[in-house]
Amino acid sequence: MQNGGSKTKRRAAAGALALLLAPLVAAGAAGANEVVVYSAHSQYGQEPAIDAFTKKTGIQVKSFGGNTSELFDRLKAEGDKTPADVLITVDAGNLWNAGRAGLLAKMDSPEIAANVPANLRDPEGRWTALTVRARTIMYNTNKVKPEELSTYEALGDPKWKNRICLRTSTYVYNQSFLATMIKRSGEPKVEQVVKAWVANNPTLINGDTKILEAIAAGQCDVGLTNTYYLGRILTKDPAFPVAAFWANQQTTGTHINISGAGITANAKNRANAVKLLEFLTSPEAQQMFADSNFEYPANPQASVNPVIAKWGKFKQDDINVAAAGEFQAAATKLADRAGYK
Repeated sequence: MQNGGSKTKRRAAAGALALLLAPLVAAGAAGANEVVVYSAHSQYGQEPAIDAFTKKTGIQVKSFGGNTSELFDRLKAEGDKTPADVLITVDAGNLWNAGRAGLLAKMDSPEIAANVPANLRDPEGRWTALTVRARTIMYNTNKVKPEELSTYEALGDPKWKNRICLRTSTYVYNQSFLATMIKRSGEPKVEQVVKAWVANNPTLINGDTKILEAIAAGQCDVGLTNTYYLGRILTKDPAFPVAAFWANQQTTGTHINISGAGITANAKNRANAVKLLEFLTSPEAQQMFADSNFEYPANPQASVNPVIAKWGKFKQDDINVAAAGEFQAAATKLADRAGYK
């Protein structure tokens, strides 16, 4: 009986081991027909484009979500053992940091280069934009006339004292915004601009949607937010009393940022990763992004969502978005010096 029991236990153990190994074997066998994505952008409507890619190519996409810092830490900890082939995240500053940390490899794809303008791609070829968002002036349509607005710098005019809502300077989009301004105008000039904002006693609110709601409620008259937040609100409430004003149209153009992607330095399915990014930057996939997330397509061949198309075309700041990372540390220090909390 003891011998029979031992055999039974050994068979059970072998069966359990086989069950544990089966996914690994299957994964190894399917590796040539898959691509693994680490994504901090999953809430922005990438699923339809991913599904379309699989349907078109037969390549399965395995996605793992998390915030940017979590995914960075994971990639660093996994090193060359990482299963990730592609990193998708928001903000050019984050992508720049990932590239500088050695987490991304250079991409040599004429197709991606043709799909996405050069200023929306890493000069060193490690990442590309997937979508574009503008960070511009928002105003209460019942309290402010468009002709009262002009530039980001002009928000330092005393007439806006106690009338502005801003996010804190620690928010990554604001860091990237200031970093781009530094690249364009230099630290001394930008510091004076920020000091003028601070002198106007802005209300600091943690959240772009909350800023828009505060403007609508009359808590402040103007603010700075990313455009897609307003697009989401207007879809549900067309009478929402806030509109976008395109800043700096006679000078540098409106500040833009991106969500984007790169191929990981230790990608096991590099060829499939390139195919995925080529597809995601194609007009077909770009249209899916634009239709679902209220951002602007990175590929100019795709159309803008009708909700935000009503705001009209605008001149974008054409400086390379890599400046968001290049001058991120300088922007943080500048905000501290200027008293921007």
